[in-house]
Amino acid sequence: MKRQSVESSNLASVGYDAENEILEIEFNHGGVYQYFDVPENIYEALMNAGSHGQYFDRNIKKAGYEFQKM
Repeated sequence: MKRQSVESSNLASVGYDAENEILEIEFNHGGVYQYFDVPENIYEALMNAGSHGQYFDRNIKKAGYEFQKM
């Protein structure tokens, strides 16, 4: 999955597979995780957020999406 770099103290890059609703996050600490069943509007809001890290924490991590470390 192709990821796009983002300006964030926590996130390095973000990718999204709209067909399968998979959000892929690369963290600055080096880990890459996939989050499943993430609607496209959540991905778009993440990419447009003033703070990618805060949006991720509030709306993806704490929302309880199933995830897997790559």
